[in-house]
Amino acid sequence: MIQLIGPGGAGKTTTGAALAGRLGARFVDLDAEFVSRHGDISAYLDEHGYADYASANVRVFGDLDAGPDRPDVVALSSGFMTYADDVHPAYPVWRRRVASSPSTFVLPPSLQFEVCVKEIVRRQRDRPFSRSEEREEQVVRARLPIYLAMPGRKVATLQPIERVVDELISALVSGGLWPARDLLLAACRVASW
Repeated sequence: MIQLIGPGGAGKTTTGAALAGRLGARFVDLDAEFVSRHGDISAYLDEHGYADYASANVRVFGDLDAGPDRPDVVALSSGFMTYADDVHPAYPVWRRRVASSPSTFVLPPSLQFEVCVKEIVRRQRDRPFSRSEEREEQVVRARLPIYLAMPGRKVATLQPIERVVDELISALVSGGLWPARDLLLAACRVASW
């Protein structure tokens, strides 16, 4: 499973959908999956609090990971890699596995810290569940160092989506994580549509 991680507004969902389309693969956005099971995230947070949300989100990830319809590409929630270890009994193991997997990619808008912060705040500002700009900046400044310290390959999303996807595919093929033959077959299927 290819895992896309990073802060909110980094482009994980857009990139994941485009990548899956090019690979001819199944894509799941963890936030969308959470919503389909539990309803609106903001309402869930208001009713249950962040710790319960994080625990439920980890359960959704676990269900996807172990389920019969396991996706090929998944965009994890923005806070997923920053939860407290005690949020769910299996979380520390899953977090380590995601962080150390060669098929995990960290997607910040930019590899320059201040550029990244400004771009994420700008992107998040227009989302329905957004925080105030000041609060969003605090969250980004707290989470971004965690993501940038992850061992996975970092791919900046503040570039055309085609280049982001090309870079991901190149890394997957060169790392032996996705067979080049499968890419050719997927390209033929897309070209025949």
